[in-house]
Amino acid sequence: MSEPHSPATVRGPDLSKGPGRLLVLLYGVFAVGAASRSAYQLSTRFDEAPLAYLLSAVAAVVYAVITVSLVRGGERARKLGRLCCALELAGVLIVGTWSLVDPDAFPDATVWSDYGMGYVFFPLILPLTGLRWLGPTGQRARAGSPAPSRP
Repeated sequence: MSEPHSPATVRGPDLSKGPGRLLVLLYGVFAVGAASRSAYQLSTRFDEAPLAYLLSAVAAVVYAVITVSLVRGGERARKLGRLCCALELAGVLIVGTWSLVDPDAFPDATVWSDYGMGYVFFPLILPLTGLRWLGPTGQRARAGSPAPSRP
């Protein structure tokens, strides 16, 4: 039997409707898309752009972990999801900048190249949205608790 949630308890995001459902859907689509694309590229064209294809595989794993974290809920999953969203954001910023500064390093694009421009900047928008959704401030607001006051 589970305990009822008190107002001070941080609950997981409500994935049954609204932004939570959309976030799970988008991360799921990106996980499947990046995984299938990188699997094909790594198995058939690895020698053409190994760095790009390996980075796409890393992105696929990060997207999959975030998807599972969002679906599972709970404090540990939320923390793991936040960590992966932060890693994803760092990857998008680092690879995005690197791909603009040294385009020769990426003979073929990754999911994160040019800050995700090839994917309508969703790779840049998703981790920011995920961090907000999984963050403690957003959780308190959704749980009905007032956010802590700031001096």
